[in-house]
Amino acid sequence: MQGVKVYQEKLFSHFQLSTRVPTTNFYRRLKDVLHLDFLYSTTKVYYGSSGQKSIDPVVFFKLCLVGYLENIISDRKLMDHCSMRLDILYFLGYDIDESLPWHSTLSRTRQLFPESVFEQVFVHIFEMCVVKGMVKGSTQAIDSAPIKANASMDSLELKVPAADLQTHLANIRHISYGDRETYRKSKVNKASEVQRSIKASEHELKSISSRNAHWRKTQTRRQGSGNKGSRYTSNKTHYSPVDPDARISVKLGKARKLNYSSQLSVDTANHVITDIKAYHADGKDSQYLPDILDRLGQRLWRFGFKLENVLADTGYSSGENYAYLERKGIASYIPPHGTYKGGPEGFEYIESQDHYQCPNGSAVPFKKVFMDHRTQTKKKEYRISSKICSQCPLRHECLGKSAKEKRITVTYYREEYERNIARIQTPKGRSMKSKRQSTVEPVFGTLTQFMGLRKINTIGIQQANKVMQLSAIAYNLKKYLKFIKKDVESGIKTSFSCFLFKNLLKELKQAFLSHSKSQVQYC
Repeated sequence: MQGVKVYQEKLFSHFQLSTRVPTTNFYRRLKDVLHLDFLYSTTKVYYGSSGQKSIDPVVFFKLCLVGYLENIISDRKLMDHCSMRLDILYFLGYDIDESLPWHSTLSRTRQLFPESVFEQVFVHIFEMCVVKGMVKGSTQAIDSAPIKANASMDSLELKVPAADLQTHLANIRHISYGDRETYRKSKVNKASEVQRSIKASEHELKSISSRNAHWRKTQTRRQGSGNKGSRYTSNKTHYSPVDPDARISVKLGKARKLNYSSQLSVDTANHVITDIKAYHADGKDSQYLPDILDRLGQRLWRFGFKLENVLADTGYSSGENYAYLERKGIASYIPPHGTYKGGPEGFEYIESQDHYQCPNGSAVPFKKVFMDHRTQTKKKEYRISSKICSQCPLRHECLGKSAKEKRITVTYYREEYERNIARIQTPKGRSMKSKRQSTVEPVFGTLTQFMGLRKINTIGIQQANKVMQLSAIAYNLKKYLKFIKKDVESGIKTSFSCFLFKNLLKELKQAFLSHSKSQVQYC
């Protein structure tokens, strides 16, 4: 007989989430291991003693983690998603007839709590991983990636000289309402006067102007080149009034966007994230390395680890960083830039006397140490007398047309460069390179593609740092649950193997005793 299902709501029903959510469910397992009760005492100072009750701080962090675990960056969509999932409601501690908090409560609470609270949650999860033996601490892989800011390139405005700033602002105030809407479809200008004023030198502005001219010649026929956001822009001449902390940056093969730089450190043992932070996207990775390692080293030292090896790509290469790592007693496996050659071709460096020997056999002695203001790096200068060069048969090939004496400028940290190059060329150095590529790069891919870090949905670098920390916390929790599941399964297999081994020994003992008795009876 064919059955037909008829749905009819009951007036009264008995329902328990705990009986409907399986014990193997991800969020049920996460609820059993994640304990954030310390947040009540930590966040108490940010609330008043009267008024309407706020969202539970533990529920707030759990909701945020669900968003990154489910790859949902919109608070409104997150609430709709959570209300339809029984396992998530059980994880949050809400029954099916309870209303979840309003979506704007998340954004307000996120702004209420400072970065230090998010840092404490990150360290708490990291400590859980340390206790389970997931972290070794000796070798850390570091990498960076641009994360899109919550601002459009069409919102960019030109910076003006500091002397003309007040006149520029007065002109904007006199624009009619309709023209203002056409002129700039953005919110209130959040940039300070310093960020609105141009600080670039005349030489830098001329360089930008020449690049603009080249851009107009080579890029005008490209599809979409007429859009404002596709034009050549620079952080020295433009700023975003929507998010002043966002910076224009470009990645090879990608369009120019307003981004933040995410700096990530990963332990090579089980790919646990040990540190993550948001930086301005217009800075070089090499500038941020000392700050990253100071913070990372203190965290590892707190849990009894000593940082011994640092793996990073060429973007973190600089003589200052090599010297810094050597002072800290840390081995660097950071490939140098392709521009580093240690000196001009054909000139041999004599380390014992600190001079270069030219192809004609003359010595080019050391003269001075100076600061290169263009690159902001420390350099050494070697220079030979013009009298010696004037009598050299190779002077035309060596000096060119106008120079009268040979001058060599090299980095001040040549010895540190050479020691690092020798280290990365060893078999261990080659294995460290493959370890870095298989460790930190897949982690970044997971965060940006599957864990809500494809875009920063907040404004300001402090809020961006909170977003990155929450994404890293969610990643570490997934790693933690996967690790303890394997640990339990391996423990079961080990105990079962021990059981079989004990039974085998027992049978062998009985067989031996019975065989001995039969021999005694025969005798």
